[in-house]
Amino acid sequence: MSDYVIECLTFLLRWLHVVAAIAWIGESFYFVALDRGLKPPKEAEGNLYGESWSVHGGGFYRKQKYLPAPLQLPAEVHWSKWKSYTTWMSGFALFTAIYLLSPQIYLIDPAVAAWTPTQAVATAVAFPLIGWLLYDGLCRLLEDRDDMLGVAVAGLVLLLCYAATHLFAGRAAFLLAGAVLGSIMSANVFFVIIPGQKKIIAALEKGEAPDPLPGRRGKQRSVHNTYFTLPVVFAMLSTHYATAYAHADGWLVLAAFMAAGALLRQFFVVWHSGERAWSLLAVGAAMLFGVFAWIRPLPRTTVAAPSSVAASSAPIAAVVAGPLPETAAVMPVVAKHCAICHSAHPQLMGAAPKGIVFDTAFELESHRAIVGRQVGVLRVMPPGNLTGMSEEERAVLARWAGE
Repeated sequence: MSDYVIECLTFLLRWLHVVAAIAWIGESFYFVALDRGLKPPKEAEGNLYGESWSVHGGGFYRKQKYLPAPLQLPAEVHWSKWKSYTTWMSGFALFTAIYLLSPQIYLIDPAVAAWTPTQAVATAVAFPLIGWLLYDGLCRLLEDRDDMLGVAVAGLVLLLCYAATHLFAGRAAFLLAGAVLGSIMSANVFFVIIPGQKKIIAALEKGEAPDPLPGRRGKQRSVHNTYFTLPVVFAMLSTHYATAYAHADGWLVLAAFMAAGALLRQFFVVWHSGERAWSLLAVGAAMLFGVFAWIRPLPRTTVAAPSSVAASSAPIAAVVAGPLPETAAVMPVVAKHCAICHSAHPQLMGAAPKGIVFDTAFELESHRAIVGRQVGVLRVMPPGNLTGMSEEERAVLARWAGE
């Protein structure tokens, strides 16, 4: 029952994270569209920068922007912050519950870096903080040079992709890279955007002319946030895309998908200004399909069992080199390497991932294709090769699955 309660709570946390993220991203996209669609006002009014009209829900809306602020403070002002904070807090809680509490399963891949669990957890927790400090430092250093800052931030993202994929297991690396960018986005709101808005309001309350600098800084960080959005969404969804995070050059795959996401976001940003930059859409789509073609699984070649295998493990060697194995013949390999998680009573977690169990030959047979793909082709299972599956054992399961 305790495992069931934990599963329910984890699901609710995941649901909260997704709902909060949808609300935050939706509001962010709306304000970008609103800002880019402003037209010069027809009626002169103090500090009125632009306005736009829209029709929705059976009525018309007139939206106006004052820069840096209206001459008089409104009685009520909407603050856009709690969606961001809720997204970050729920995301960190979810990352803790799944990844940080089971680092040997999700964070560590000995073939990438031979961490201890403590080292892996400490490094994963430090990643968002280090990312924020580096990013914020670049923004402060180059805040008056948007062009140079853009190049520097792109370089930082590339460094992030490389570092994450060379320190953590593939799935965790992609997710953690997205978490760093998501943390930067939320930190922009918490440390720069909202404090800047508070300074403007405080000046208005005192009857003073507000300093435009906090507003410019907030706008700059908001622009960064909108370009981070689609790369972050890809990183979050990549846990379901093993072909990408299992690739030998995973950092380049991750960087390419993030770059494509930023290009596609720019296409829509430009669209809101009334322009149609189809070249951005074409380049972004070409990058995506180019990566799909690049990382596609290649046909496997049949090889004879190495002599070392024949000498040390005759049954395994016979299955590798002999006729296609029956399901019963591969059950010992599955019991040794897969059943610690994929069982009705798993040893490493409360319930089998996705409800997939291999306790019987019938249950294993019904998942033949996915086992062959995950173990033999993509090589992402067991996670981080936790149980030390050998190449010969992978070959056994690959041949059994017809890969």
